[in-house]
Amino acid sequence: MMLLYFMSLIILIISAVVMYLATLLSKKSINDREKTSPFECGFDPMNSSRIPFSIRFFLITIIFLIFDVEIALILPMIVIFKISNIMSWMLTSIIFILILIIGLIHEWNQGALNWTN
Repeated sequence: MMLLYFMSLIILIISAVVMYLATLLSKKSINDREKTSPFECGFDPMNSSRIPFSIRFFLITIIFLIFDVEIALILPMIVIFKISNIMSWMLTSIIFILILIIGLIHEWNQGALNWTN
């Protein structure tokens, strides 16, 4: 039991030393303006590379990804139709599609699908 505590202490010390050395060696020692600026073929950048993006565009992208994954979940239901019980398949399909429709209506009512204000 004592050996386990001793080995755990040694592992903790070694990992702390390695993390400290990694943070010490990974620091940039020279802050060069050209190295910290975005690359634009050697020219000075015309404007900042950190421009704000539209939150509305981000939300529509996330909604698209969610519905895209849900469509990927619907496609195998067609293949399963032949080998499954028709009532359980129908009940599962209706519940799943109903959840999708309710989510779409909710997003529509919240105004997340309106591209312009």
